[in-house]
Amino acid sequence: MVTLNPHQGPTSGGNQVVITGTNFTGATSVKFGTKSAGFTVDSATQITAVAPSNNSAVQVIVTTPAGTSAPAWYYYISFPSKSSLSETMGPLDGIPITLTGSSLTTATSMSFGSNSVVPTVVNDTTLNVTVPPVTTPQTVGVSVTTIGGTTNGLTFTYVGAPTVTSMTPTTGPDYGGTASTIIGTNLSDAVDVSYGPDSTSYNVIDDTTIVAYSPGGTGTVAVTVTSAGGSDSSQTFTYTVSPG
Repeated sequence: MVTLNPHQGPTSGGNQVVITGTNFTGATSVKFGTKSAGFTVDSATQITAVAPSNNSAVQVIVTTPAGTSAPAWYYYISFPSKSSLSETMGPLDGIPITLTGSSLTTATSMSFGSNSVVPTVVNDTTLNVTVPPVTTPQTVGVSVTTIGGTTNGLTFTYVGAPTVTSMTPTTGPDYGGTASTIIGTNLSDAVDVSYGPDSTSYNVIDDTTIVAYSPGGTGTVAVTVTSAGGSDSSQTFTYTVSPG
């Protein structure tokens, strides 16, 4: 009986495959399908071969002066491809996301910049992974490694959580329309400003300034600034009752 370790590899070949069996002394040929492989006879029971390139499952056969070995199957794994990430932006402490692509079944790791994590293989086209945390906002390359190779081409942007330090004015009529200047940090990535449960219109001036326009409402409500990095609800707005 002949065994291979590993029994699969990239279509480009070039990886070492340890062949275990018996009576290998004086071996003259190792073939992966119809292709000859470079090899070294380590002992009577072991050969180390370098897999040639190919794109399908093939039988590996060792030939010696005494004859040929029983065949063992070797499987070529296609190079992985990535088409999209379910989220391309998120907080510094990471979020769960899904990678869509092809030839992903043998995925062993995903890298976000210099940080590597092990994904969960859903099927050949889908990986689930939790983005690893970082300490500062940044955009990093995303790669996935399978037995077929490593592919790049996507990015993920870590966004700092918005912080609001002040808001002026903090009161206005109940029919809405009051323009308030919101001051803070990490505001340029804002995706929503809400007064209580109601989202409202706003203009991002720069990373430290937003001008928001109160919707209609009553009482005192929290003002929440939300981005991919998180949210801040530290400020409040009080509606005054209009006469009449």
